[in-house]
Amino acid sequence: MTTTLSERVSQSAFDGSMLRVVLLMDLHEGAQQRFFEAYEQLRHDIASEPGHISDQLCQSFENPSQWLITSEWESAPQYLAWVNSEHHAEQVRPLGACARAMRPLKYTVLRETGRGYQDAQRPVAARLQESPRLGAGIVRHALTFTVKPGSEKNVAAILSSYASPAADVDGHTRLLRTSLFMHGNRVVRTVEVRGDLMSALRHVSEQPEVRAVEEEINPYLEQDRDLGDPESARMFFMKAALPAVHHVAAREPGGADRSDVRRHALFYPAKPGCGPALARFLARQDEDMAHRPDAPTVSSSIFQRDDIVVRLIDVRSPHGDGLETAFGVRGPRKAAVLARLMAGPVSCSDGSEGAAASAVRQTMSLITDRRAPAES
Repeated sequence: MTTTLSERVSQSAFDGSMLRVVLLMDLHEGAQQRFFEAYEQLRHDIASEPGHISDQLCQSFENPSQWLITSEWESAPQYLAWVNSEHHAEQVRPLGACARAMRPLKYTVLRETGRGYQDAQRPVAARLQESPRLGAGIVRHALTFTVKPGSEKNVAAILSSYASPAADVDGHTRLLRTSLFMHGNRVVRTVEVRGDLMSALRHVSEQPEVRAVEEEINPYLEQDRDLGDPESARMFFMKAALPAVHHVAAREPGGADRSDVRRHALFYPAKPGCGPALARFLARQDEDMAHRPDAPTVSSSIFQRDDIVVRLIDVRSPHGDGLETAFGVRGPRKAAVLARLMAGPVSCSDGSEGAAASAVRQTMSLITDRRAPAES
């Protein structure tokens, strides 16, 4: 990747650099021993996961109820494959039951000193991030879940009618934008936050208007949940998490007019086991597009969990002109790669069906797109 192009990528799970995961935990009173035993079991389970290098358990010397777990992974995709799996949810359930609060943080490793001893233990594939990534200080996240077939219209009506929560969370965290899409009976909710993502999500979940909507859609969900039970709610949202794995933005002149920018989401069901490869493939297409001065794409985010891949694209095109260029796969070779990864028919921009027609099948229906008021 060239320097010019890398400056446009503010987030990527695909640069091959090592990942450091930090989990901050505040335990329930008297749960320390139970937590320690749960960790002992977890660390033996996680040691055999592909890409796992090491982990540490630390206890605060100021407050014995505060703990810190750090783990190091060869790369982000290997960690995400574990953290998004069904067996991960079961493995961490005993750990989560001990905690009043948990806050996960994920970092790629950019620089390190005093490696000596560590170098001898690290796999050859583990390497440092080459250079700092630039960005606007925005965190992106998504949730996805399915509703019972036949309930789609009712769910769409409920999700489009809620009152927006207050945008300001605290002195440094602000909810910038929430976009909701549906594709068949699948719902995808994306959020953009400036500041701390977990604080923003917790703030939103505590708002009465949001809780009322969540309770109203409960009967329509394919996966049961009880929001009154903290463990049930935590497991639901853990399984619903759709992490952002890549974000790229085209370079725009300062003060560029964004009034004609439209947001679209495309759903890409991958063949079994092909989700990470499909997300990586789409990320490369978006990087190429961002490098083209005539491209209509303003920015693109890729979200991926298991074999679910969602591509969120902001396009400068008030009437849909240029969507074929923004959404399509250009050339038969790339179309062939996509066909090997996707579950369903694929065509390229010069194929008999056309990329625009392919995009229609993958395009999700926009339910609501809400921006926070401009900051004063």
